[in-house]
Parts: sequence; structure tokens; C-alpha cells
Amino acid sequence: MKIVLTDHGFASIEQEQRLFSAAGCTLVVVQSKDPAVLASACRDADALLVQWAPITPEVIASLERCKIIVRYGIGVDNVDLQAAGARGIPVCNIPDYCIDEVADHSLSLALALARQIPQTDAATRGGTWKILPPSPFPAFRSTTFATAGFGRIARAVLERARVFGFKLAAYDPFVPAAAFAEAGVRSLSVSELWSEAGIISLHLPLTAETKHLVNRTTLAQMRRDAIIVNTARGGLIDTVALAEALHEGKLAGAGLDVFETEPLPTDHPLRHSPNTLITSHTAWYSGGSVPELQRKAAEAVLRGVKGEKLIHVVNANYLRSPQS
Repeated sequence: MKIVLTDHGFASIEQEQRLFSAAGCTLVVVQSKDPAVLASACRDADALLVQWAPITPEVIASLERCKIIVRYGIGVDNVDLQAAGARGIPVCNIPDYCIDEVADHSLSLALALARQIPQTDAATRGGTWKILPPSPFPAFRSTTFATAGFGRIARAVLERARVFGFKLAAYDPFVPAAAFAEAGVRSLSVSELWSEAGIISLHLPLTAETKHLVNRTTLAQMRRDAIIVNTARGGLIDTVALAEALHEGKLAGAGLDVFETEPLPTDHPLRHSPNTLITSHTAWYSGGSVPELQRKAAEAVLRGVKGEKLIHVVNANYLRSPQS
């Protein structure tokens, strides 16, 4: 069995090599994001293990015997799921790693902005000593902390926010009312999300429906003292519109770890937006999350090449499509 690792940024892939070797598989590393290079290198692969490389319809069309594509991570927007499904190739992600790390990072951004710590730090370093923050802000106990999405990470964020006394809420039309009630979280409509939440933390996949969910229209519906946090997918936010809202004082703050284009372009207006915290897609990281991700991704590949039952398949249409 030939497994192609299309690209990676890990310090070591010894763990994957050991697991694949023990299963009688050969690992070939192709450090490229060029679809033409990948189409040639992956043609006879039995499985693809992908980090950032775009697995386009052209790459998928070149695959002659691929049994599975596994993405290192939660998001799969760099893999064409429909094209893979049409060829009968399952695509799996790793949604059950870094839950705590991303939840911790999300809440850290929210708390720092809600208490105006970056602004106060800057003012103090600049020579202004005041026992009042730069602007008034509400107490946590009177603030609604809402998530867009109510999956694993969103629930972990809300459980952390509960400790600080926030009023908890979430918007997710795909989750039954009983699940919200059981968690002690208020279920919001999408209009209530924008108009009522003091803090909105985004935890949604990037799809055609969610792309630029946060835009000029929805930003205009938000409270002027609201804060938005995004540790999910960069494309959920029209960041030019967000920068405008921040510059015009229509939003209290934004904490962002993900962007449509990474690295964030040097001339992007968000780099100069007030009341903004920017981190470089580090929310997923801890010393424990990296080896966990690598192990789980390798195990997912092995389930695919061995014909075992798969978990975390994200393109269910493959089940109805024989490979051509």
C-alpha cells in the first residue's frame, strides 16, 4: 500500500512512519501544493494524507486506486468533497482533537477584549495611568456569551464561559431544542444572535451557506458594544467589512485566529484596526495536540486502506457512488 503525504509542517513524522511501516505500508512525502505535481505524485496512491494542499477535482480525477483521503485537522475546505464522493472516495477529518486548546484560545480572546486588557495595556505603556478602562463595558454577569454553532468546541467554550457568570446562548438550527435545554444554554434564532449577544464566538464549518456569514448587513445588526471571536474558519467573516466596522466604532472588538488568506496580507486593514487581537492560527496548538493529531490521522488512513469501518467521514455521498 502506498500512502502519499501531500504536504505538512510538522517537526517530525516519525509517528506516522512507524504506524504505516508496522502495517506494511510505504509512506511517500510530497511537499507540494501544486495540483499538477500532486496529480502526478498521487496517481498510484492507495491513500492521501493532507494538511494544506488543495485536493482539487483535477487531483482527484488522477487517482487510480485511492481508498481514502484524510485531512490533518477539522476543516476540509481544501478538499473537493463532491469530486471525491463522485469517485467513491471517502474523505475523513479529525474533529476530536484540540477541542480544549481551541476552546481555551477562544475564551482567552473574548475575556481579554471584554475586559479591554489590550487597550488598557497600550494606554498604560503610552504614559496614561487611569483607574478606569478606556471605555465603559458591562459586567460578565449581564452579558450574553453566544456561539454560532453548537458542536464540540462551541460547547466547550460555553462551559468555560459559564464559570465566569456569562448568560449562555447559541445559534445552531441543526441541533434539537432538547440538546440546548440539557446543556442549560438558550437557543437563539439567527436574528437574535446578531442583535442580543454581547460576545459572539464562531464555531461553524466553512460552506457556501456560511461563507461571509459575518458581513456588512449582519455587522450592522450587532450591538455597538459587541465582540466577535473567530477561531473556526477565516471565510466566515468578510474581514474588510469587519475592519470598517471596527474603525467606525460600530463594534467593541474582534479576536481573530483564522483568515481567508494566510498569512494575513501586510496591507490588510485589520492589521491597523482598533480593539483587535490577531493571532496566527495558533488556537489548535499545545504540546499534546500535535502528536494526537498526527496519530489520529495516521490511524484514520490505516482504517481506510484496510477496509475497516471509518469514522468522521465528511462526504457521505461516497457511500452511494461506486469508484469509476
